[in-house]
Amino acid sequence: MVKIFFWSPSHHNSLTLGFNTDYLRYGGAFLRMTNTLFSYHNVAIKNFGHTVFSNFSLTINKGEQWALTGGGTSGIPLLLQAMAGKTLVSGGSVTKAPSVVLVSNNAHFKNRSNTGDFYFQQRFNSSEAGDAQTVRDYLSVIIPVDENSHWTIEHTLTRLRLDVLADKPIILLSNGETRRLLLAEALIKSPVLLLLDNPFAGLDVASRADLNTLFEEIIASGIHIVVAASPDEIPAVATHVAVLADAVLVKEVPFGEFNPADYAFAEDSAVDTNLLDTLISHWPRPEFESVITMNNVTIKYGEKTILNNITWQVLPGESWAIQGHNGAGKSTLLSLINGDNPQAYANDITLFGKKRGSGESIWDIKKNTGFVSADLPKFFPTDQSCAQVIESGLYDTMGLFRKPKEEHREAITGWMTLFGIENFAAKNFATAPLSVQRLCLAARAFIKKPPLLILDEPTQGLDTAQIGRLKNIITYICENTHCALLYVSHYEQEIPPCVTRKITLTRGVATIL
Repeated sequence: MVKIFFWSPSHHNSLTLGFNTDYLRYGGAFLRMTNTLFSYHNVAIKNFGHTVFSNFSLTINKGEQWALTGGGTSGIPLLLQAMAGKTLVSGGSVTKAPSVVLVSNNAHFKNRSNTGDFYFQQRFNSSEAGDAQTVRDYLSVIIPVDENSHWTIEHTLTRLRLDVLADKPIILLSNGETRRLLLAEALIKSPVLLLLDNPFAGLDVASRADLNTLFEEIIASGIHIVVAASPDEIPAVATHVAVLADAVLVKEVPFGEFNPADYAFAEDSAVDTNLLDTLISHWPRPEFESVITMNNVTIKYGEKTILNNITWQVLPGESWAIQGHNGAGKSTLLSLINGDNPQAYANDITLFGKKRGSGESIWDIKKNTGFVSADLPKFFPTDQSCAQVIESGLYDTMGLFRKPKEEHREAITGWMTLFGIENFAAKNFATAPLSVQRLCLAARAFIKKPPLLILDEPTQGLDTAQIGRLKNIITYICENTHCALLYVSHYEQEIPPCVTRKITLTRGVATIL
């Protein structure tokens, strides 16, 4: 016990404080004090009027760092939204942290005039990048909560390796670079509680290791963290782990007692091959000899070379992995293939048997590709159903802008059933769980039966079972059709076994195996 003495002209009392109690004694009365930083007790959390969490309780004490993990429909993204004050919470009781900042997967950047969002292809069009803020401009408008914060703009730029990108328009950042920018924005605000939704997603091996080290500095600066992560990526700084399934907290354990193998969610990765055979029947055989041919392709933005002298060919039926560090040029390479980058016209590129610049339109290219990217969900209209998003793949549009056709319903239902998400057909795509969004995008790519699948980190937000099922489906397609595959991932274990070739980019230079 510690005795603290107070004196006043009218009386003299002592304050006795027990470090392991929630109460202190002042004179003859007991006053409640608490070590609680944040808590929910028997609350309900709703998503667009629908109750997802019921009678939910969670308490985070000062000095604790929590990790949240669970399956693809765990509800964790919604929980983080609620903790950040962005979603309705009702009933029960709530203890709020003094300041909370959420870093999520969905960044919506405005142009300089703040009149609209960026569109997907704008990222690859340097002539339009002038309408975007630079990294330094974007961070400079943030007003720190504490002027004496450890996380000054200059220190944060340097620590998160954004100093070399300070003058780069934010629309030209890679997925991993964008994640670092959003984390920098959060740190400059110096919240008491920092919520991180899958912070390792889209990061290469070196960046993941650096992020684990960064967590230690964040905590040392006085910030508490809550990290949503897969069971095998929970950072070592975590003191507690909460396991969720179907919006229910099934277990809370100290980090030292948590075994990732107990929560692998791997039992449901089997695929209904009879249904899959029906869905991929009559997949067209390509009429061209080469899917992709590139000769000495170089892409520059200003003085910076993104791709340097790339010569590469992909033949029908080949399956390739595309790998490289964040900012290596992977997304730029894919943009040349998917018709999104105007610099393709200044290079020697032949796609699907036609040389770029010979009169083909962007739609002539896109009809031959099924494309999945972690960035795509934010570019779809917010009022469309999951079924509409899948059907839009048949028209190569970001959303369905015509009446749904009855003739497509069976295929849409089939793909959703194959992925185990058929109950979401009429649900709003924008508010669906991240895992459902990712699988809808996969179905959107597969339903058109293209000669080329471009899958850019398609497993982000999926649990182990869903990843296994997706890999099995991809492999079955590649082994039973003449479809070519380009697959991007930073995780070797997530690359489908059908992949036999690899192109690795290192600062824009390609190594082909």
